Amino acid sequence: MLIGVPREQYPGERRTAMIPANVTKLTRAGADVLVESGLGLGAGFSDQEYQEAGARVTQDRNEVLGSADIIARIHKPEIDEVSTLKRGAIHISYLDPFNEHALIDAFKDAGITAISMEMIPRTTRSQKMDALSSQANLAGYVMTLMATQKLPRILPMMMTPAGTLKPANVFIIGAGVAGLQAIATARRLGAKVVAFDTRSVVAEQVQSLGAKFLDIDLGETGQTKDGYAVQLTPEQLELQKQGQAKQIAESDILITTAQLFGRKPPLLVTKDMVAGMKPGSVIVDMAQGNVEGTVPGETVDVNGVTIIGDGNWSNFVPRDASQMYSANIFNLIDEFWQTEEKAFNLDFEDDILQGCVITHGGDIVNETIKNLAR
Repeated sequence: MLIGVPREQYPGERRTAMIPANVTKLTRAGADVLVESGLGLGAGFSDQEYQEAGARVTQDRNEVLGSADIIARIHKPEIDEVSTLKRGAIHISYLDPFNEHALIDAFKDAGITAISMEMIPRTTRSQKMDALSSQANLAGYVMTLMATQKLPRILPMMMTPAGTLKPANVFIIGAGVAGLQAIATARRLGAKVVAFDTRSVVAEQVQSLGAKFLDIDLGETGQTKDGYAVQLTPEQLELQKQGQAKQIAESDILITTAQLFGRKPPLLVTKDMVAGMKPGSVIVDMAQGNVEGTVPGETVDVNGVTIIGDGNWSNFVPRDASQMYSANIFNLIDEFWQTEEKAFNLDFEDDILQGCVITHGGDIVNETIKNLAR
């Protein structure tokens, strides 16, 4: 079975879906690996390293796409690229299947088995394949460092002969994987950290990292079976805004990480709240929609408050991000690899594949995506 890894073409992308160390593991398992030249340059991996790991390197992108039995990449393909894939091939990447209806239809019509990395179930067994979590972990770290670079003061308390500098106040909204890493990073740097999440069950995790959990009574809230926050009612969202307004005004750094799986991120910070922050304060909007005034992909100044809306956060640390994502891909393939046949076993009785396989054999087979209003 031939595993093909094309070079990422998303603007500015430096990560790669497969690093040489995992190429070695795949070839030892009996797979042939074909990679596009320049695949790992952005993350610091040369073509020679891939060759030494056992891969064949080609300049011909169409050869990778058209001959591989399994395609592994990070970003979803352009729709016109789907037709170049080998019929019956397995395509593994982020797909955004809740929103990319035309792409999913293209996979279906081309007879491709499309696996969406976003849809890996959050279970103990599948943790090693969970790319959303691995990349979000790095994002939490990166966002905190980016905020400190823009902040015109240091984070820790410092006692000097010239006087005492108070610790910076950091407020983090959302205590999922990214939020918890942001909390841990800000605490390691010496900041005073407060965090809020609609899921009160994470309060203990926040406190274990040395941060204070902001208690806002929203009534009945909870989380999905996969650990995601459920969507708040308009009334609850308004209560959250009111409850966090004072904390936002007192904060030097505000980091928002609130995302709803498959939906538009909720607006949590209004322009009035931004106006109430001290000049020099910094906001990082991970979801690129939590904060009014965020410009996706840019850093802007709003009356002295810096709002960072860059996105693709783990791309700022491409070597580590590639190592983690590549491990997620390898672990997914390895979990269903048949050693004797040297092939990927599409066992649709398995709960992991039931969750992440979107199309197969000319049909949409994922029940959640199939049932969406199309």
